[in-house]
Amino acid sequence: MAGYRELLRTPGVARIIAAQLTARFPNGMASLALLLHVEQVTDSYGAAGLVLAAASIGQGVAGPVTSRWMGRWGMRRVLTLTLVVCAASIATIALVEMAVPAYMALGLLSGLATPPVQSAVRTIYPKMVNSRQLTPLFSLDASLQEIIWIFAPVVITFVSTQVGTVEGLLLVVVILVGGGAWFISSPELGRVRIPRSRRRLGIVLTKPPVVLATVTGFLLIGACAAVEAGVVATFGHSGLEAGLVLAVFAIGSLAGGLGFGHLPIGRWAMARRLAIVAAGLALTVVSLDVWWLGGTLLLAGAGIAPAFAVMFAMTSVSVKFSDTAEAYGWIGTGQLIGAAAGSAVAGFLIDGVGPQGAYVAAAAFAVVGVLVAVVFVRGFPDLRGRDASPLPDTEPVSTIL
Repeated sequence: MAGYRELLRTPGVARIIAAQLTARFPNGMASLALLLHVEQVTDSYGAAGLVLAAASIGQGVAGPVTSRWMGRWGMRRVLTLTLVVCAASIATIALVEMAVPAYMALGLLSGLATPPVQSAVRTIYPKMVNSRQLTPLFSLDASLQEIIWIFAPVVITFVSTQVGTVEGLLLVVVILVGGGAWFISSPELGRVRIPRSRRRLGIVLTKPPVVLATVTGFLLIGACAAVEAGVVATFGHSGLEAGLVLAVFAIGSLAGGLGFGHLPIGRWAMARRLAIVAAGLALTVVSLDVWWLGGTLLLAGAGIAPAFAVMFAMTSVSVKFSDTAEAYGWIGTGQLIGAAAGSAVAGFLIDGVGPQGAYVAAAAFAVVGVLVAVVFVRGFPDLRGRDASPLPDTEPVSTIL
C-alpha cells in the first residue's frame, strides 16, 4: 500500500483516476437503465433486449475507430463530440416515447458515440509516471474500476425502481456529462498529444501481445458475464442475495488488484492469474448455497483485476505510442463481444439445465483462457525489470507545456 500512496502523490495521478472513474461510471448504469426503461414503455423484455443489443453493437464497432480518431483530431475534440452525441441520444430515449426500431436506432447511436475514456486515460498514463510506477498504476486502475461495478447497478436500480425509469436515464446523462466534462478539462489531456498513426486501421492486431490481450479479455469477460447470468438465475431478479454475491465478486477483484499489483509481470503472469479465476469458478458448480457462491466468487474475483493489469501493461509495451489508443479500443471490443457470448451461452444453458449451467459455462471460459495463456506463453512479454511504456514513434511528439 505504501507504493500506491506514493503513486497517488504523483502530481495529477489521483485527479485523473477520479475523473476517469466518474466519466466511466455511467458504463455500469446505462445498460440496466435502458433495459428497465424500454421494458416499462413497451412491456416487453424482448424489445429491451433488442435495444441493448443495438447499443452493444455500436460500442463494439466504435471502440477502435473513435480511439484512433484521437490521434487525428485530438483527445478533447473526439471526447467532446462523442459525449454530446451520446448524452443527447440517451436523453431522447428517456424523454420521447417512440417505436422499438427508433429506440434501437438511438441505442445504436449512443453505443457508437460512447466516449473512448478508457483508451484515452490508458494512453495518458505512461506520460504521467516513471517506468517503475507504470505497472502498479495499471493494476490500481484495473482494481478501482470495480467500484463502478459494485455501486453503479445499485444506484441505477434504486433510482429507476423507486423514482422512475425516465429519471434513471436522466441521471445517467447528468453523470455522463459531468464526469466527461471533468475528465476532458483535465490538464493532462492538453499536455499529451497522441501522434497520428501512419498505419491502417487494424494493423495493431498483427502484434501478438495485442491479439492475446484481446482474446484473453474476451474469455475473461465472457466468464464474468456467465457468472452474472447464473447469479441472477439462482436468486432471481429481485433477490437481495444476487446483488450481494455479485458485489462480493467485485470486491474480490478489487482486493486482488490492490494485493497483487506490485508483483512483477513475467510471461507466466497471465496464466497464473487466470488460473485463480478458473479455480474459483470451477468450485461454484459444487453448490448454489449463497455462502458457498460468495466464497468461491471472492476467490475467483481475486484474479480478475490482476489479469486486466497484465493486459494493459503488455499492450502498452508492445505498440507505438500513436497506436496505443486503437489497441485499447480493440481490447474493449473483444470484451464487449465476450460479454455478449458469455451471456448468450449461459442463457441457453440456464434454460436447458438450470443455473448450474451458467457456472459451468463461466468455468469453461476461464479454463480456455488459462489454456490460451499457457499454449501461447511465448507471446506474452516479460516485463520484469522492463519499462512498460509504449514504443517511441519515429517522429517527435509535441507536448504543450
